[in-house]
Amino acid sequence: MTEERKKSMARILIGGILGTLVGLVLVPYVMYSRECPPLAVLACAALGGMAGLATQPFADSGRALLLRSAGHFILTAAFFALLVVELDITLDWTGVLFWEGLLALLYLLIWLGRWIGWYLEVKRLRELLGLSPGPSPLKWRETLPYLPFVLLLCTAAPLALRSIERAMGTDIPALTGIVYPMLILPVASFCVGLSLGKRRGLCPLFPVACFVCYLLVVFVLYNSSALFHCFLTAVPALGGNLLGLCLRRVRPTGG
Repeated sequence: MTEERKKSMARILIGGILGTLVGLVLVPYVMYSRECPPLAVLACAALGGMAGLATQPFADSGRALLLRSAGHFILTAAFFALLVVELDITLDWTGVLFWEGLLALLYLLIWLGRWIGWYLEVKRLRELLGLSPGPSPLKWRETLPYLPFVLLLCTAAPLALRSIERAMGTDIPALTGIVYPMLILPVASFCVGLSLGKRRGLCPLFPVACFVCYLLVVFVLYNSSALFHCFLTAVPALGGNLLGLCLRRVRPTGG
């Protein structure tokens, strides 16, 4: 067994154990019951294992990267669908597809953020000079490639989702009012901030950009009472960036 395979198995094992513990604690709470369906716990364990596997660095070639990412997403989506069904979150397959769509959106946002960092790393390795230039003031140049992702995450995605809600005639915008700002937005902000921190260290302009870009959405979709939504992206982005900085000092990483 190669060293890379050993590390992958260790990541899966650790993630599976943590997923099992989370399942044993949260599944009865979500179901408002003392019962804990074995398949739901199994799905949590599997999702934990897939999350652990997702922390490994990207593949070296583009083809291997796409194949590995596609396989990982298919397995993750299958286990997530099993969890949704076992927890009785929805009553039909339309609801399952809805939750799978949210998973795909979150997966895409996190994957895109990591890919940007991976691409910059490859570009840097391909430079003719052996020494990279010094960091720019407040590391604005290092943060700039992440700006399209920030615009997608904090501006384009919520506006597009609200358009979908309006087209469906939804009375209560639960997707853009609760699910996206409370779940998808902070998780994606944290993960991308973590990736940026591991590669470039502390980049204070990244959480600021997240805050400003979502501030525009607040006044377009909501009102001043939703200003706290901006902190739901800025604070996780800063936290992920600081954690990435700590990991960068401990050991270098590729993803």
